[in-house]
Amino acid sequence: MPDHDPLSTRGPRLELDALVSAHGGPFDLQVEPGECVAIVGRSGSGKSVLLRLIADLDPHDGEVRLDGLARSSCPAPNWRRRVVYQAAEPAWWAATARAHFPSAGVPAVLALLPGLGLESPLLDIDIARLSTGERQRMALVRSLACEPRVLLLDEPTAALDQASTLLVEALLAARVAAGLSILFVTHSREQAARVGHRVLEVRDHRLHAP
Repeated sequence: MPDHDPLSTRGPRLELDALVSAHGGPFDLQVEPGECVAIVGRSGSGKSVLLRLIADLDPHDGEVRLDGLARSSCPAPNWRRRVVYQAAEPAWWAATARAHFPSAGVPAVLALLPGLGLESPLLDIDIARLSTGERQRMALVRSLACEPRVLLLDEPTAALDQASTLLVEALLAARVAAGLSILFVTHSREQAARVGHRVLEVRDHRLHAP
């Protein structure tokens, strides 16, 4: 990952202020525009909890702000279009990947596919017939097609081989360089060091320096 310019004059992209639920926290964190923060920790430590709280998917106390806008003052659907959460096992609610994209967004989707080693005919194949790795990469296409301000990724390369993993990392690095902010959960400290401008560890359901 290239050196990070914190763009401090613009202020943080994402701010967590005493974000807490029954399953994790309190979490306090600032993420800058164009910054990737890698999150590591043991299974069950609270990594996924952190992402779900930011995405407003679980009940919580505390506050999250996006470019200064408090989540509590933003309708949930609007928030989730700007702060996109991709689960480790993404859900699909239509038979094909193409059905998940508006017609106007298909050209942008087609432009993303080659960079992830995917071919356009995969858009029209039944999701159940795609390999686990193909579904995981297609889910990333779906997430990026939303053009989020913040992308929350939970083990986005867990099902991928090394070549596909490196394609994902390269695409994300390009998006980060263009200003996207990412929280990237991984079990691999080596990957965390590659993708993250910072690496943080969740221990005892709280964030710590590793």
